[in-house]
Amino acid sequence: MTSSPVRPSARALWRLLEPIHAVTYFSPEPLGALKEAGYRGFWMGYFAGRAAPLGPASAELVQALFYNFDAEHVGRALPDAWTFAPPQAALDARLRGSVATLRRVLGAGEGGAAEGVARAAELAARAALAAPLPGRPLHAANRALPVPPASEPLALLWHAATLLREHRGDGHVATLLAHGIGGRTAHVFRGLVSDTPPEVYRAARHLDDAEWADQLVVLRGRGLADAAGRLTDAGRELDRVVEATTDELAESAYDVLDDAELAQLAADLRPVAAAVVAAGEIPVKSPMGLDLTA
Repeated sequence: MTSSPVRPSARALWRLLEPIHAVTYFSPEPLGALKEAGYRGFWMGYFAGRAAPLGPASAELVQALFYNFDAEHVGRALPDAWTFAPPQAALDARLRGSVATLRRVLGAGEGGAAEGVARAAELAARAALAAPLPGRPLHAANRALPVPPASEPLALLWHAATLLREHRGDGHVATLLAHGIGGRTAHVFRGLVSDTPPEVYRAARHLDDAEWADQLVVLRGRGLADAAGRLTDAGRELDRVVEATTDELAESAYDVLDDAELAQLAADLRPVAAAVVAAGEIPVKSPMGLDLTA
């Protein structure tokens, strides 16, 4: 008698899908493609690339949806980015560059990919395209984009990984908001949970020492951090609740797949994610919340 396959959790799948999506922020091919499209500097390329599914979005809309950037940071890139190149140019650049990175790190030939990659792309896309839309604005914006064909499995896989990570991210933002954790406070809270130094957030989210200290005051005021800047028991419990709720909300994206299909998806994703991480281009710790040392 054979045992039924263990159904991997949404959290386990996120840990495999996030590196695949994240090449768009850190690898040379997508960064170069955004620069060639006309965007000036890393941050203009970042905001243009991630916001492009929304159309020529305003800084206010992007700050609201991305949740954890300050207004000045976003405002230095948007809406000016759209005067250098339209959203479609950013969409083309991020997809083309991300596929080029995956092709390089996987050693896949032009126009081809291993059987496991093609199967992972098909399964991930089935989940991503059936995930619930209500309350998921960034997921919905990306889902309105054309779906790469199965004949381009690397493009389809990256697109599906992007849909699924934004679906999870939308749920995470809703959870933080429901628990009264603002976007900037969330950085400091996550930093304490994961022992990520303030320097990471200073570089990646323009969160300087003064703001870090201010957000610690907020956490102390709620009893989530102590005088020494460590999480309290209440802080650890809130982190557990936020992460568990985020995971629960993300599970709905995989309802269309049965246990065997999800187990197959996880098995096919593992070598892809491992190859991306091994390339060393994604930071070990970053504000994305995925700790590659874990």
